[in-house]
Amino acid sequence: MATKKTTESKTFKVTGESLLKTVKELIAKGNVRHITIKDKNDKVVVEFPLTVGVVATALLPVFAAIGALAALIGECSISVEIEK
Repeated sequence: MATKKTTESKTFKVTGESLLKTVKELIAKGNVRHITIKDKNDKVVVEFPLTVGVVATALLPVFAAIGALAALIGECSISVEIEK
């Protein structure tokens, strides 16, 4: 019988300058399944799912969008779903 995987949600407060670095670090851990970025008013700015085996080159457009977003946003929060 297959084991059901559980997920846990975590939220990180970051500034625009560290947004891209934090997202890259979270993705590098390999167990993040969904990322949501919200502005300081808790409005969802961008969200994207991550699937198992995503190749880094497939994420280049996402990184470019996050980099542009980081230039415009002051404070924000990153909510992630982590697979256990």
